[in-house]
Amino acid sequence: MAIPAFLADLRAVVGSRMLWLSAVVAVVLDDDGRVLLVQRVDDGCWAPPGGILDPGEQPADGAARECLEETGVVAVPEQLLAVTVSPEITYPNGDLTQYLEVVFRCRPTGGEVRLDEDETLAVGWYALDALPPMGEKELAWIQRAVSGHSEAAFRWNGAVFP
Repeated sequence: MAIPAFLADLRAVVGSRMLWLSAVVAVVLDDDGRVLLVQRVDDGCWAPPGGILDPGEQPADGAARECLEETGVVAVPEQLLAVTVSPEITYPNGDLTQYLEVVFRCRPTGGEVRLDEDETLAVGWYALDALPPMGEKELAWIQRAVSGHSEAAFRWNGAVFP
């Protein structure tokens, strides 16, 4: 999986120590009620397209860019679905990372589904009743996208600061 140049430069300075990064996810739903999914190269898991934001990039722009790069589908972000935090991740090379995840519901506006061999093993549209196996978090994002809720989901641990 390709690492963004800014992140490679940062890793050259900090090594494998924990990095807090921003990531985006595009839950793309078509008019036939299908969701666009990718099978990731790094872990083989199925998920909506997404990835690391570039420095200074608006999250909605990043979601659209990641979708196009990973799937060939042009998508327009329409709704903020969730703002979540990933668990700590240790990559096979020892790099530690945790992500702020900004998740958008998107609609496709063009392009053709295609494989990005650097980041995806498979790409396709899936009916909601025939999804490939995936994590609970990814399923929750998809369920939220089709739920009709207009507000974004987030977790609050109840801390109140004066």
